[in-house]
Amino acid sequence: MCRLFGLSSAPHRIKAAFWLVEAPDSLSTQSRANPDGTGVGVFTPDGTPVAYRQPVAAWEDRDFALEARDLESTTFVAHVRFASTGELTTANTHPFQQDGRLFAHNGVIEGLDALEARLAALGTDLAGLVHGQTDSERFFALITTEIRRHHGDVTAGITAAATWVAANLPVFCLNLILTTPDGLWALRYPGTHELYLLERGPGGPGTATPLDHADSRSRVHARSSDLAQVPCVVVASERMDDDPGWRLLRAGELVRVDPGTAITSTVAVPQPPAHPLAVADLHARAAASQSTH
Repeated sequence: MCRLFGLSSAPHRIKAAFWLVEAPDSLSTQSRANPDGTGVGVFTPDGTPVAYRQPVAAWEDRDFALEARDLESTTFVAHVRFASTGELTTANTHPFQQDGRLFAHNGVIEGLDALEARLAALGTDLAGLVHGQTDSERFFALITTEIRRHHGDVTAGITAAATWVAANLPVFCLNLILTTPDGLWALRYPGTHELYLLERGPGGPGTATPLDHADSRSRVHARSSDLAQVPCVVVASERMDDDPGWRLLRAGELVRVDPGTAITSTVAVPQPPAHPLAVADLHARAAASQSTH
């Protein structure tokens, strides 16, 4: 299963060290945990989005890991890809950039011809937004189009896009994280895969300690000494430590994190998918990518 990780400390810029895959030296272990791409998205001080992406596991490229370790931003989005659609190329590796925003997705959407027809009907320049083959980047293009149609309202854009997909396309999962220089949005839909949120005060629960999170299989590991003094909000595909503050987002819940870690939450897509997909409905590659192990 693809892993999602998002963090907002806005308006504070922090340095967060990322090791997206911490694999032991054993080649057999590496082959079992070998993801199809890794990426981290950040924003420069002037608000420019930058996505560091590669279509191989982070442990295969020490330079990538060293570069990711020293990234600094107000918001972060990280993704470990287990491919369901598209070749193993940088263009198909998350996070994606559109209209100054960064986006990563975990799940499967089918009916891409219908999705492209919807984008064409809305007047979207698909070639200007989409550079790869994935369902994720096309879903992002629909979100970007809806944000434009809603005069820059990101919450309304995500809600409109997810609602249309849920009503019209075969859907397995639409879990997503979208970031701007001062905001983070996360959607869990429907309830196929988990997505957790943690509101972390300065120093964590009770003591002034740095942030040090790792998922259960060490596919995503994020660390920041700056967060001993600064609050943040973290979103992740699984609880990444034993902090009691982690909570599971509800099915259909859309969370918005504003500067100062102010959180707004709503069940944006309350209805179940009109055309739900089960693992048995997916082709072999997509089914393997959605395993939780």
